[in-house]
Amino acid sequence: MHPGPIPPERKGLGIRLDQLSKAYGREQVLRQISLVAQPGECVALLGPNGAGKTTLFKLMLGLVPPDSGCIEIDGINPAGRAFRPLRSEIGFLPENVSFHDAMTGQEVLRFYARLKGISATACAELLDRVGLAAAASRRVTTYSKGMRQRLGLAQALLGNPRLLILDEPTTGLDAALRKTFFDILRNFKEEGVTIVISSHALNEIEARADRYAILQGGRLTAIGSLSALQQESGLPVRIRLQIPRGETNALHKVVGDRGAPTPSTDGHVTLTCLADQKVGLIRDILASDIQVADIEVRSSSLEDVYAHFASKGLGK
Repeated sequence: MHPGPIPPERKGLGIRLDQLSKAYGREQVLRQISLVAQPGECVALLGPNGAGKTTLFKLMLGLVPPDSGCIEIDGINPAGRAFRPLRSEIGFLPENVSFHDAMTGQEVLRFYARLKGISATACAELLDRVGLAAAASRRVTTYSKGMRQRLGLAQALLGNPRLLILDEPTTGLDAALRKTFFDILRNFKEEGVTIVISSHALNEIEARADRYAILQGGRLTAIGSLSALQQESGLPVRIRLQIPRGETNALHKVVGDRGAPTPSTDGHVTLTCLADQKVGLIRDILASDIQVADIEVRSSSLEDVYAHFASKGLGK
């Protein structure tokens, strides 16, 4: 169940960063970052600790000003007075959530609901959605790390925000709640909400974002869809075939210089080729007289792509 429909006028807020830079003292945290997130798009920020992701979030929220460059949310500077009416349209979950220990989960959520001008009736529904209904009357001091993270997620979702900014949102969540969390995100995205999310769990975020922005040392080393980044990286595609042992030589002739068939002990042969050779290679193999019992194509994973582009940013 989704926590309430989003009216048409509450579609996502667009984000535009243009040559954004930020330093703290002598430490240059962000260097000329340019990025656009369209309404309804999910953009994942990837990078090691210290890459600048949290600072980028602070800039988007208007908590700190940039040293140079421009940032706009829905065409407005988030640090300016004109942005105040839009603040209640943003849901934010920091990496390390912190709430008053003496308050109950229900009291915490109602406090944030009052700040956003939202009815308290939405609180009970959200607490149930994140699995905290039974603990709503317990003080936060009794909550585990995972329970505090759930409470943080509930407050971020209050009021059906038009922009969600989520910093490592699945930290401390069990597998079942992680699935629930991504189901909720999918619903928001389908209704046009803009989502910016950071995550170290690359296998978890793979195929769940429209584009991936890779940060290394405060620089944006790559941005694009997974397929675009796979193509740009030039990382190989692996094709695994199950063929009769006596047809390996025939496979060599079909493949030519496009790949090097490597047999394994389980009766499979693995080919490695470039992404733009994949379709032609498979077509030629299937059109030949080789008896293919099974075929499996493995493109480079998000983890492979991330490692490739992150290494390019080292030492810059």
